[in-house]
Parts: sequence; structure tokens; C-alpha cells
Amino acid sequence: MIASLRGEVIEREGTDLVIEVGGIGYRVSVTPSVAAGATTGAELFLHTHHHIREDAQVLYGFPAPEERRVFETLIATHGVGPALAMAILSVHSPSALAEAVASEDTAALCMVPGVGKKTATRLLVELQSRLVLPEVGVVEGSGGTQPVAADRSVRADVREALLGLGYGAEEVGAVIDELPDHDTGEALREALRRLAVA
Repeated sequence: MIASLRGEVIEREGTDLVIEVGGIGYRVSVTPSVAAGATTGAELFLHTHHHIREDAQVLYGFPAPEERRVFETLIATHGVGPALAMAILSVHSPSALAEAVASEDTAALCMVPGVGKKTATRLLVELQSRLVLPEVGVVEGSGGTQPVAADRSVRADVREALLGLGYGAEEVGAVIDELPDHDTGEALREALRRLAVA
């Protein structure tokens, strides 16, 4: 199995990179953010997952080992193939995905292209026992006590507000992942500032 690659990027086409290692070019599928940061002629190191099927062998590359671990957890989940796993990691970092699962935030998973509410709900149930989740507190609600991740309400409120203002799911996802811990008002102002600069 090929677990990692370090070499020169000699070709980039969409989210596929060709990395030359010792005179051999390896085609690696990566997330859009990794592809955007890959410069032809530059050296790149990736942790890889070597996916073998009856009809193909595909390398998937990740900048950090935790992203590869989450990818492998996702593809071991019923109904999740490599394409969907990469789409999820294109929208959510491993920590953001763990927070969404811990807080049962279906709206966060629905931001992934091709994931509807039914699929998001099923994924939340299946991933709760598979991912390492952040500590969850308990809050009182009208329906009794409910588990939530510490900053779930802030991120969820900001996400809903931005989507309501007409921003796209991809734009919102990028800003939400980078928000510092604030109260909702401060977080929303910071998110709007970042979107205005982008």
C-alpha cells in the first residue's frame, strides 16, 4: 500500500495532481483546497489512501494524517464512497465534521453537494459511533435536555443567518470553519467581514 508521497507536482487537472517521485508519476485525487494550493514544479508531501477496486486503483491525498483517518472512517460507513467522502472533506475540516456530528447538526452536512436531509440524518447516526467527537455539554430546551457541542449554537446560528442572506453553502462553509469562539453577534460580524474581503 502507498501511504505517503513526497515529490514534484508535474501536472494539475481539476482536483487531480500528478506527483513525480523517483521518476514515476503518481496521479492523486485531492480536495479543491489542496489542488488550489499546489503549484506545478513545487515539492508536495501528502498522506495517501490507496483505494483498490476490481476495476481501478486510485490514490487519494491529504495534507494531514487526521484528514486521511476521517476519509477512511467515512468510506467504511454504509453508503459513503470515496467521492462523497472527498466532498465532505472539501466542505468540512475533520474538527468541524466532528462538531457537526456531536451536535447533530444536519444543516452542516446538508451543505455538502449531493447530501440531502435524509442522507445527512443517516450519516449523523452512523458517524456518532465512528468519529472521535468533542466533549458535549447538556442544555435545557423546550423538549428537555439535549446534547450540544460547546460552540454548536454559535456556528449553527451564523450558518443559518448567512444562508438566509443569500451566501452560497461553499462560501459559508469556508468562513464557518475559521471563526474564532465568540458570541453569535460577534461571530456573525466577523463572518460578514471575511466574506466582504473574499
